[in-house]
Amino acid sequence: MPVDDEFRLFEKLCLEGFQSGLSWLTILRKRQDFRRVFHDFDFELVAEMGEADVQRMLLDASIVRHRGKIEATINNAARAMEIVAEEGSLGALVWQYEPDDRVPTAIPAVTDESTALAKELKRRGFRFFGPTTAYAFMQAMGLVNDHLAGCDARDRVASARATFVRPSPHN
Repeated sequence: MPVDDEFRLFEKLCLEGFQSGLSWLTILRKRQDFRRVFHDFDFELVAEMGEADVQRMLLDASIVRHRGKIEATINNAARAMEIVAEEGSLGALVWQYEPDDRVPTAIPAVTDESTALAKELKRRGFRFFGPTTAYAFMQAMGLVNDHLAGCDARDRVASARATFVRPSPHN
């Protein structure tokens, strides 16, 4: 379903990075603990975290203890704040990469739009977020409706997308 909530978007950006190389079940089982240690993914609070927080999280078995991914989340929080300052919201940026609506015959792992979103976030300093991660993010946040024809969810998602007000940049 389409999402524009800043903290949910940021959470998904981060969890997609943590999931890289792991199963989604692992991440889902640890989701509440990720929320706890990362201040419910309030990126203003996460951006203030420092080395002591990283060290504490590296000892916390309730989350994925990967220094690079933890540090990337803190870095990405600061980058998210810059995006909000420039674009008005994180949603205003990511929804610019929404592809044209189409009924897929197969579900890709990467698209031109996910590659472009990943490239833009990388240009802005994001880490642990590539084209495949970007497409999974786009699926989860409703930027694409890649439910195949005949899937029960396709029409529900299409209806939600039809009434969804996309965030727009403040210029």
